[in-house]
Amino acid sequence: MSLAPRAVLVHRTTEYEELLARHGTHGQAAFFLASRGRSLDEVAERHHRTRRALAEVAAAVPLQWRRSRVERADLDRFLFAPEDVVVVVGQDGLVANAAKYLSGQPVVGIDTDPGRNPGVLVRHRPSEAGTLLVSAASARADELTMVEAVADDTQRLLALNEIYLGPPGHQTARYRLGPDDPDAAPEPQASSGLLVGTGTGSTGWLRSLWQQRGSALALPGPADPRLIWFVREAWPSPTTGTALVEGVLEHTERLRLTVESDRLVAFGDGIESDALELTWGQTVSVGRSDTALRLVG
Repeated sequence: MSLAPRAVLVHRTTEYEELLARHGTHGQAAFFLASRGRSLDEVAERHHRTRRALAEVAAAVPLQWRRSRVERADLDRFLFAPEDVVVVVGQDGLVANAAKYLSGQPVVGIDTDPGRNPGVLVRHRPSEAGTLLVSAASARADELTMVEAVADDTQRLLALNEIYLGPPGHQTARYRLGPDDPDAAPEPQASSGLLVGTGTGSTGWLRSLWQQRGSALALPGPADPRLIWFVREAWPSPTTGTALVEGVLEHTERLRLTVESDRLVAFGDGIESDALELTWGQTVSVGRSDTALRLVG
């Protein structure tokens, strides 16, 4: 007998809940915001809209299905199963947060705050959840390219938008960078880090770097297998170069970075708490992942 599908509802703590956790009561939170010229009413209303959306989606899960919920902060400890249908209830960024922990499960993005969220990845309204869940396994899904970093000690990191490799703070990262090819000579570099990302990520952090340097590179689209990469603030010196500061990785092409600092990190989609720790002499290969995000509708 086949196992019934499981609907996994992914959500995050609202700003209102964070304020209550910090200040203890609604009144104290309201006083804190009022002292800074803001009203708690708007924050509370967004919270209530999010909770109503989450309740509506939960009620739409078929009765014969199993169900589970996971908060964003617990994603790295949650075990997704092959038969799961993942329903992200929140902002676009929450889809990216969940994507790195998936392996091909269909994802339905539910927008809790239309007009405030761009709706690029959370494309649907709570009222559509019932129909989408039933058809998720067979529905048309966009295969969005993901990027991966694989270290020489088998650590692996996935991201939907981009992977950052660099110092954990404001120090300078020292490393050697080049194509993942034993015959290619890497360039010694000192910089504030390297960013490698996808077409989905080309609307965010990558685009800001692209615009800042006036790059002539063509940004990829979300389903494009190409990746784009930029080195941040590369420093020229007698021992470090700036020849390899941007580029495109086609299909199976990859970059190789060899660490020449005491400590570098690699994290995906802004989640610094779930990072690869890298140290002297370690190498990490970065390129397109065989895993793609299956985003329904």
